[in-house]
Amino acid sequence: MKRHTVPDDSPTSNRGQGHAATDRVVPCAVPVKDPPRLSRPLMLSRVAAGFPSPADDYIDRSLDLNDHIVKHPAATFYVRASGESMLGAGVHDGDLLVVDRALDPRPGRVVIAAVDGELTVKRLVREGGRLLLAPENAAYPPLDITGREDVEVWGVVTHVVHAL
Repeated sequence: MKRHTVPDDSPTSNRGQGHAATDRVVPCAVPVKDPPRLSRPLMLSRVAAGFPSPADDYIDRSLDLNDHIVKHPAATFYVRASGESMLGAGVHDGDLLVVDRALDPRPGRVVIAAVDGELTVKRLVREGGRLLLAPENAAYPPLDITGREDVEVWGVVTHVVHAL
């Protein structure tokens, strides 16, 4: 397994098309250079997810989501997920994935990997002496990538942007 570096100035090519055996990411990765600043009001109170609490509309300060989801701007890019193999990890078809190339692709992390030239999103798992790209949906089989030269990890998925 190799580690791939996406050039800082260019999006990915037409990878990821026509691979029916596994869900993949849509190949239009967009590198993040310096995220634009967009601060929005942050409410001081928390919102109850159980029983409602009295409303509190006190605005404490501003919040920029880039400060929370992009830790390494020069090493971060976005991709769109395609398919249902990662539903158990909260990744749905069409979701926007935030991918950080500065993080180590350790077992347990969700990664973007190129397998035989096709991009896929899976959880990296060590099982015994084997290294697997594992889906989070029982309808899909894991892929043993132990010793394969045609596998490149492009980065670690750090956040999923999912519309309700």
